[in-house]
Amino acid sequence: MYESVLQLYIMSMYQLQQFHHHQQPMMKMDSMRKRERNKSVDKERLQVMDLSGMSLDFLPKPSLDLATICKLDLSNNNLQEIPESLTARLLNVIVLDVRSNQLKSLPNSIGCLSKLKVLNVSANFIQSLPKTIENCRALEEVNANFNKLSMLPDTIGFELINLKKLSVNSNKLMYLPSSTSHLTALKVLDARLNCLRALPEDLENLINLETLNVSQNFQYLETLPYSIGLLLSLVELDVSYNNIKILPESIGCLKKLQKLSVEGNPLTCPPMEVVDQGLHVVMEYMQHKINSSDENKSKKKGWMVKIVKCGTFNIKHVRHGKRPEHAGYNMLKHQKINGLASPGLMGMLSPLRIFSPRRSFD
Repeated sequence: MYESVLQLYIMSMYQLQQFHHHQQPMMKMDSMRKRERNKSVDKERLQVMDLSGMSLDFLPKPSLDLATICKLDLSNNNLQEIPESLTARLLNVIVLDVRSNQLKSLPNSIGCLSKLKVLNVSANFIQSLPKTIENCRALEEVNANFNKLSMLPDTIGFELINLKKLSVNSNKLMYLPSSTSHLTALKVLDARLNCLRALPEDLENLINLETLNVSQNFQYLETLPYSIGLLLSLVELDVSYNNIKILPESIGCLKKLQKLSVEGNPLTCPPMEVVDQGLHVVMEYMQHKINSSDENKSKKKGWMVKIVKCGTFNIKHVRHGKRPEHAGYNMLKHQKINGLASPGLMGMLSPLRIFSPRRSFD
C-alpha cells in the first residue's frame, strides 16, 4: 500500500515537471507576442499633424499628446514664434516643417529633438540658427533657404555627422564655418545667392559630396580652395556668376565630375575659348596645367607640391598612342590618376582627417 502511494506521487511529480517544461517556451512566446503588439501599437500611435496654410498667428493648444507626433507641418502660416515648451515635448518628431512663416528665430529647445531627421525653416526671417541644433544628431536634411542668416554655428560640422543635405541659399552668409569640412556624410551643399568671401580650405573630408553649388555670390567670391580637387565623389560643381579669375588646377583631378558651370566669371584660366569647348577639354586643360607647372612648384607649398611630389601626375607628357585633337587646344596630353598617389588616398591620409576635432570627441 505504501509503495503504491509513493509510486503514484512520483508519477504525478514527473507529469507536473513535464507540463512546466512544455509550458515555459509557450509562455515566452506569449510574452514576445505581447511586446511585438505593444511596439506595433506604439507605431500606430505616432501621428502626422498638418496645420499648414491656416493663416495661424499663434499655435492653438494641441488636442493630442505631442509625444505621439512624428511629423508636424506648420508651413504657410503667420507664426512669429514657436513656443519653447511645445518644441521640448515633440520627443518623437522626425519631420518638422515651419517654412513660409514670420519666424525670426528658432527655440533653443529644438536641441531636444533627438529623432529629428528633416528640418525645413525656409522662407522666414531667421538671422541665426540656435547652437543647440548641434544636439539633433539624427538630422539628415536642413533647409534654411530664403532667410537672413549671417552665420552658422561654428561647430555644426563636428556634431551633425549624419547630415546629407545642407541648403542655405539666398541668405547673407559671408563664410561657412571651417567645421563644415567635417560633414563626412554630406552629399549636397547649396550655398548660392549669399555673400561668401571664401570656402573652407580643407574640403578633402567631404568624401561623399556629390553636388556643390556656390554660384551667384557675385563680386564677393574671388577664389576657390585648391582642396576642391580632392572632392572625389563630386558630380556637379556650380561656381557661376562670381568674381573668379583662375580655377584651381586641381579641378583636373575630379574624375566623377559631369557638370561644371563657370559662366558669369571673369575667367583667364582656363580661357573662355577652352570653356566653350566643353567639360572634357577643360579637364584636359587643367591636367596639362599641373603637368607643365615646373616653374611654379617653388611657389606652391600646399596641395600642388603634395600631388606632384607623390607622382600623381607625370611631368613628361605621355607619348604612347594618339589622342583626338580639339580645335583651339590640341596639345593636351595627360596621365591617368592611379596608384597610391591618388588624391583619394591622400585625402584619407590627410592630417586634418586623422586629427580632426570630431575624432577627439569620439
